[in-house]
Amino acid sequence: MQQKKQLSLFDLSMIVVSLVIGMGVFRTPVNVAAKAQIPELFYLAWFIGGFVAFCGALTYAEIGSRFPVTGGYYKIFSAAYHPSIAFAINCIVIISSAASVAAISIIGAEYLSKIILPPAMQNETYRVAIAITTILVFYFINLLGLKASSKTQNVLTIIKIGMILTLICAIFFVGNTQTTTPVFKAINGTSPNWTNYGKALGLCLIAVSFSYAGYAQTINFGGEVREAKKVIPRAIIIGLTIIVILYLAINYIYVQVIGFEELKSAESIAAILAAKIFGPAGFNVLSIIIFFSVMGYVNVNLLSNPRAMFAMGEEGALPRIFSRMNKKTEVITLSLSVFTVVAVVIIFYAKTFDKILNYTIFLESISMASSAATIFILRKRTAHLDKKTIYTVPLYPILPIIFIAAYTFVALSIYADDPDAALNGLYIFIGFLAIYFVSRWLKK
Repeated sequence: MQQKKQLSLFDLSMIVVSLVIGMGVFRTPVNVAAKAQIPELFYLAWFIGGFVAFCGALTYAEIGSRFPVTGGYYKIFSAAYHPSIAFAINCIVIISSAASVAAISIIGAEYLSKIILPPAMQNETYRVAIAITTILVFYFINLLGLKASSKTQNVLTIIKIGMILTLICAIFFVGNTQTTTPVFKAINGTSPNWTNYGKALGLCLIAVSFSYAGYAQTINFGGEVREAKKVIPRAIIIGLTIIVILYLAINYIYVQVIGFEELKSAESIAAILAAKIFGPAGFNVLSIIIFFSVMGYVNVNLLSNPRAMFAMGEEGALPRIFSRMNKKTEVITLSLSVFTVVAVVIIFYAKTFDKILNYTIFLESISMASSAATIFILRKRTAHLDKKTIYTVPLYPILPIIFIAAYTFVALSIYADDPDAALNGLYIFIGFLAIYFVSRWLKK
């Protein structure tokens, strides 16, 4: 069944922003500051992260332009490497996304419950109920069709951007921030050298990279975008430009308003900014900001991940029924329903599931590097395409190589910091490979 081209440049740009900006901007700066130890390294990490993200954005822009299909993040692995690798990596992405949706829904419910429920009802049962209700609301919106869900996403993303811009205005409400002078300390107590700075930067980039990650899944919408070969590259570039500007601005504000030493151990950095602007009502404002971020993140994952499952169903990696669409609404109903059920089930196990998420971080770095590397293969296979009808990354192959090298460096930094998490991530990957080949053998 041929899908309608429903997504415009604006729609896809807003999807890019929502795929990236979730809860990270309100949490990871604390971790980055603690690892950086000094403001110079803190700012450098966010700047490098933004530059690497642009290299990736331009690379994925060409991949999306050359390969505009629904479920593109699965199909590029399948076409360039092997269906088993595509299956294993996308299963990890789908499960970790469902777990993230579950965990972040609970976080949003915790904030919302404090302003809408009386103290007697602020317990785990009601928080879980709010989290599940949030997911189900967007599940039913997505059942209405791509037009309804994308327009909802546009509204949520605009509100989210507006709220982050509001927090940035905290700089105008700051007095004299008293802070001690940060000093970089080597682990062994000796004077720091370039190796120490390099290791610290690597640890910073772990959190920074995942704060910028997510936009690669934009290529999942390739089959539903108007003039995909032109719109996908533009949407990725526009969306990421907005993200980088917001990230650099708000991290500067965090340091200026909170103070760098205080930032290293601050519990709720967004709450501090909100309190500076709105005074005692700051926590209520923050709760609304957090909940809108949660809603946008839930909806965009319900948009993106079922499309990868659709592609897996089309190629037979999952049962064919996963690729079926509602003829009237063109909704991938089963894939959407299964992803929603997985997220809801994980809500009840979110605390223990965090450990599994840690194992997937290493593999996400590998998947980003390896998916970007498909550009070298796609260029050869699509050399016949008219250069005027597709986007080509500038300074090829330098920018793709920078992106691949950066994520390889992040993967090595994760392994150096937590070898068990990296190895367990590989075991999970091997497990999914085994499932793929066993299932194919059973079919035969």
